[in-house]
Amino acid sequence: METIKDKVAIVGMGCSQFGENWDKSADDMIIDAVYEAYDDAVLGREDIQAVWVGTAFSGIGGICVSGPLKFDRIPITRVENFCATGMETIRNASYAIAAGVYDVVLCIGFEKLKDSGLAGLPAGYTHPVLGINVTAPGRWAMAATRYFQTYGIDPQEGRKTLARISVKSHYNGARHPKAHLRKEVTIEQVLSAPLIAWPLGLFDCCGNTDGAAAAILTRADMAKSFRDDYVLIKGIGLAIGPSLGKEDASYDYIHLPETEAAAKQAYEQAGITNPRKELDILELHDCFTISELLTLEAIGICPKGKAKEDIDSGTFTLTGELPVNTDGGLKSFGHPIGASGLRECYEVYKQIQGKAELAERQLKDVKLGLSHNQGGHPGSLLPIITILGQAG
Repeated sequence: METIKDKVAIVGMGCSQFGENWDKSADDMIIDAVYEAYDDAVLGREDIQAVWVGTAFSGIGGICVSGPLKFDRIPITRVENFCATGMETIRNASYAIAAGVYDVVLCIGFEKLKDSGLAGLPAGYTHPVLGINVTAPGRWAMAATRYFQTYGIDPQEGRKTLARISVKSHYNGARHPKAHLRKEVTIEQVLSAPLIAWPLGLFDCCGNTDGAAAAILTRADMAKSFRDDYVLIKGIGLAIGPSLGKEDASYDYIHLPETEAAAKQAYEQAGITNPRKELDILELHDCFTISELLTLEAIGICPKGKAKEDIDSGTFTLTGELPVNTDGGLKSFGHPIGASGLRECYEVYKQIQGKAELAERQLKDVKLGLSHNQGGHPGSLLPIITILGQAG
């Protein structure tokens, strides 16, 4: 199987303001993100040969972006992989570039959720039997309780560990001007917040958000004609299983086999053998705090059952050994489904370039980063992992 390593470069990215964007339509946010990407790459609409757009609920077909962006009869493909939709645009576009079909393409992810008036996500696909009546908070809460029980963690101590993840994310998000929830929280506030699905409270769950993000990709051998500080795609992994979840009596809820497989694919392509030592930044799909904890173990950063020790000691904070979700993650930056994967790559891209918006957010000497975008829940996951690296 061919590797995609160093065949595709990102030469421009953009991200709209995330939040309750009552004063902006989906078209407005798409334009904000794409024109920032145009400016970043110093090119225009006429340079784009093909487009991949991702949205779960807020648009149908390629026409959802051809209208606001005024494309003139070029290929536009809409992709969807639920909460992994944003990174699916990069995955599809990357392989088209690597195959030599196009030289310069645009990826767009967007979602307009707040106008629905729903407290949660719109209803998606459900199997008539498998996973019936499941909720995302409920399924991730089951993972948390099983994790506590399996590894002998007192539930209240376990809740404190999850609270530290939320505190870290909100601290980081408060320092990003485009984040949705720009307010620090304390462990006490997290623990005393209303419960959603025990042991997960309000601050353990990401919120619904409006937003858009975009990326411009080109062949690696062309990248220098756009900029010197381009960022290379080192590996991409996607793994989806039979989605049996609770119907599989052998499934224990605390292991994420699909995420493990996606990481293995991406690491092999990138040539990574020791991710904890080789990676400089992680952007993880923290739809719930327990998701971040379990993902740290699934992608080989922490041994199984040991993530609590690193979380409690501050390993993944902004000044820790391996910073995680330096922009606040889904928990604080927000989760517009179709945009989240691109937003995660946007953060790693900026950090590698040394161009984080505020100096206090900028990490030192970032060469290699991982972005993890994931749909579903334990037992039924759709994870995509993208490794981005510095040129040269």
